[in-house]
Amino acid sequence: MIDTAAITARFVALSPFLDERERRLLAASEARVAGRGGVAAVSRATGIARSTIGRGLADLRAGAVRLGDRVRRAGGGGKPAIEVQPGLLEALNELVVSSIRGDPEAALLWVSKSQRRLSAALAERGFIAGQKLVGRLLGRLGFSLQANSKTREGASHPDRDAQFEHINAEVKAFQVACEPAISVDTKKKELVGDFKNGGRELRPKGQPEPVRVHDFVIPELGKAVPYGIYDIANNAGWVNLGISHDTAMFSVESIRRWWYELGAARYPTATRLLVTADCGGSNGVRLRLWKRELQVLADELGISITVCHLPPGTSKWNKIEHRLFAFITQNWRGKPLVSHQVIIQLIANTTTDTGLTVACRLDDNTYEKGIKVSDAEMAALNILPADFHGEWNYTFAPRRPDE
Repeated sequence: MIDTAAITARFVALSPFLDERERRLLAASEARVAGRGGVAAVSRATGIARSTIGRGLADLRAGAVRLGDRVRRAGGGGKPAIEVQPGLLEALNELVVSSIRGDPEAALLWVSKSQRRLSAALAERGFIAGQKLVGRLLGRLGFSLQANSKTREGASHPDRDAQFEHINAEVKAFQVACEPAISVDTKKKELVGDFKNGGRELRPKGQPEPVRVHDFVIPELGKAVPYGIYDIANNAGWVNLGISHDTAMFSVESIRRWWYELGAARYPTATRLLVTADCGGSNGVRLRLWKRELQVLADELGISITVCHLPPGTSKWNKIEHRLFAFITQNWRGKPLVSHQVIIQLIANTTTDTGLTVACRLDDNTYEKGIKVSDAEMAALNILPADFHGEWNYTFAPRRPDE
């Protein structure tokens, strides 16, 4: 009786060290030693086809010598699919490239270009190519899975660089004079609740934190609107966490709260404040409410407020984006923002090796949308446009009580 278990054990032990030809010869040797019924038994024990063992026996009988590094005889093995199916590679390339270029007649323009869909599309053209083969062919054509890249900012303004130089000069001048200079913006609104948050965090293996499948707002929890103020000279952030709408009144109120909590103590002799902001959003260059509220704040604090807007299409260059918001996002990655208090704690515990500190406070006020500012109110502003792009750079001087 043939001991197939012993054959299996020997084959498993030696197989990792052998190439295809050597495994075939080993199986053939086992079959010849086993005698009658050896080919069938070895085939069952090793999983090698009987025909392959038969070729091994023929090699043993002929005393075949291995030539160089060749494992198979010349011409042996299956033919590449692109040789068996002429035009396969070209058809795949056409399917992918036409959809990328936006050809309205492209078969896959409006669907996901997954390997499964590409395989099906090739089948419609008479080719046989499974998903794995499609993947290998895509690699050969130079395609790979890639995410969208946020690099387009829109048309570049001709004075973009000059405006950045102007902003840098203003910031340096304020810092030399020990006057406060801040960068402001609203971070992306966040749903409050047990929702999926991008990124991963360490947890016991196989125990991911369960979150909701659908991202629908929970009425009793609502949303969080983080408005940030970044003190450029002190590398310090302050976040006003709103629960209402992101309006110009909310933006200026955030600056006001930062001043009373941190700014006034840091800059006790300040006579002016520099605010650098994007051109759009709740602190947009065209918003009348933004300007009216800044004038009110200048009157209240008794200091002038200078505003410098980043050029259109350069919002990601705002210092607050990469010096504050980026690190907040890293700190709360993979953590569901289940409550406003959790959000406050995660923001406030954001630090960096360069010494960044962050404070965060909850703003439970309600801010109305659609507030109109009249022409008369605009005419009453004590605003001084700069000589260079006065629509981007302007200063509010405090008004006297009788004004």
